[in-house]
This record gives sequence, structure tokens and C-alpha cells, in this order.
Amino acid sequence: MSDLLATVHVAVAVIVDTAKQDVLISLRQAHQHQGDLWEFPGGKVDDNETVFNALVREIDEELGLTIIEAKPLIEISHNYSDKSVLLDVWLVTDFKGVAQGREGQRVLWHAISDLDKNDFPAANVAIIEVLQSRAKIQ
Repeated sequence: MSDLLATVHVAVAVIVDTAKQDVLISLRQAHQHQGDLWEFPGGKVDDNETVFNALVREIDEELGLTIIEAKPLIEISHNYSDKSVLLDVWLVTDFKGVAQGREGQRVLWHAISDLDKNDFPAANVAIIEVLQSRAKIQ
């Protein structure tokens, strides 16, 4: 039945502190889909909005950060039992501001090498694999 579900198009930011090789993650709230799991921040792409514009808007709304430099990293299609998602994942290596959970979510910087796939929604596993396969993010 999941192929009959509308796909939710999501712009995802992998925000990296290149000096420390840390990535910014946020904890999904319990009431949300895939609640109580860590995720890479982002949000839905609105109709007639580019993925990059959605990325910039969502990261400002959720974290109070202004994206300076970002490039596409990976695209992931994933079907959960109750929802299908298309993740447009961007690598953000330059930004302004200090990350704050503006929607009540917990945020933290985490070492890329120590990310545990079991702590994230299944759709995020490929992102972690790409990040951990690189010697260094620049």
C-alpha cells in the first residue's frame, strides 16, 4: 500500500563544522513521525519552491542559521509503512549564526565518525554511510 501514498519532498541539511568534523543533528519530538530519533535538520519543500530555497528557509526557521555555502550531496527515496519520502540532501559547509532549536527540538554537534545508524530514521542511514565513507569533509 505504501506506493499509493503521496511522497513528501524534504530538503535536508548536513551542516558540518569542517574544522572539527562534527555534524549538526536534531532530535525529532515524540509526537512527530519517527519521533525520538535523531535527524539531519530540514523540512518540506513547498509547491513552486526550489529545493535550495526550501533548505535556506527551513534551516533559518528551525535553527536560526543562515546558509552561506551548500551543495547537493545525495538524493534518497524511502518508503516507510505509513509514508514515502524523497530526501534532497545538501552538504552545508559555511553558515552564519549559532544553532538553536527554535521549534523546541534538542540540537547538538556530533562527531561524524561516531554517528550510530540505529539512532536515526531508516531514510537517514545512507546519509551517515556517505559521511563516514569520506576521509574528511571539506
